[in-house]
Amino acid sequence: MNVKEIENKRIAVLLSGGVDSSVVVYEFARLGLHPDCFYIKIGPEEEEEWDCSSEEDLEMATAVAHKYGCRLEIIDCHKEYWDQVTAYTMDKVRAGYTPNPDVMCNRLIKFGAFDEKRGHDYDLIATGHYAQTEVDVEGRKWLVTSPDPVKDQTDFLAQIYDWQLKKALFPIGHYVKDEVRQIAEREHLVNAKRKDSQGICFLGKINYNDYIRRYLGEQPGDVIELDTGKRIGEHKGLWFHTIGQRKGMGFGGGPWFVVKKDVAKNILYVSHGYDPETAYRQNFPIHDFHWLTQPMEIERITFKIRHTPDYLPATLEQTGEGSYIVHAKKKIHGVAPGQFCVIYDENHHRCLGSGEITIGTE
Repeated sequence: MNVKEIENKRIAVLLSGGVDSSVVVYEFARLGLHPDCFYIKIGPEEEEEWDCSSEEDLEMATAVAHKYGCRLEIIDCHKEYWDQVTAYTMDKVRAGYTPNPDVMCNRLIKFGAFDEKRGHDYDLIATGHYAQTEVDVEGRKWLVTSPDPVKDQTDFLAQIYDWQLKKALFPIGHYVKDEVRQIAEREHLVNAKRKDSQGICFLGKINYNDYIRRYLGEQPGDVIELDTGKRIGEHKGLWFHTIGQRKGMGFGGGPWFVVKKDVAKNILYVSHGYDPETAYRQNFPIHDFHWLTQPMEIERITFKIRHTPDYLPATLEQTGEGSYIVHAKKKIHGVAPGQFCVIYDENHHRCLGSGEITIGTE
């Protein structure tokens, strides 16, 4: 964290109750700063239906804010989350796509609804994301990757607006996860040994399929083996499956791999072979490309289509305004329409932006 960057600035910290954002507060405290902290309240739509850890989260956040003499305010973004992030997610899965609610949560809630409610009173909004920023000689601010390839979260931030990036501050982005844990234990933070959240953004332990079922229910249809045309069973809804999926299928005689979805006929196509050729794609289109800092003419890139430590080499071909074709160096598994393809520079240092994968052919 650059001290000059925060000098004489009004800073808001989004404090979740997890270890990462708690160490963010420590990072300010060690500089003698006591920023205002905010806990964003979402929770399940009907708390009696789902297990929710929000009460424990708030207790942890309260304890950390108190430890470092910071004011903590609860901001209710419940309605905004369900009206915006959930609407986006359900619209996509209903159409047979593979959405990423966590990506849109950053744009619409953490740096969106929060800014409308309270963030507009502050110059900078600090979060516990594993990401960094840098400013070039022309004064432009760029999103850059964290040194921890496993925890790097630039892919989850690749849809935020440029004005949101300008206000974003990532005080622990230069650490790897083990270092953050060590700081938390050394400083005796109440959540030092708390496990990382694995659920959907803000929704704690809620299972993704339960989340979808709550809104879309079930719509049974045939499961067909692509290679033979043989019916092997029944699915409960196309929205419970994604291209490339190979776990949790529930069909005998596996392993099975999801290779195609026919939304119009409500058919799920699977293949019995190990990573069949049909599950791979080397060239695929993306649309509505969102540049984080500014549009660029760039050919050699690296990219991700899911949250993994790997950055895949490719070239980027523009086909229209906001439309591109990604030409990967090698065929990759599980390219699904609706996923965000996140684009980085050739050295996977700067995250340049992201676009949504569309249906295309080789």
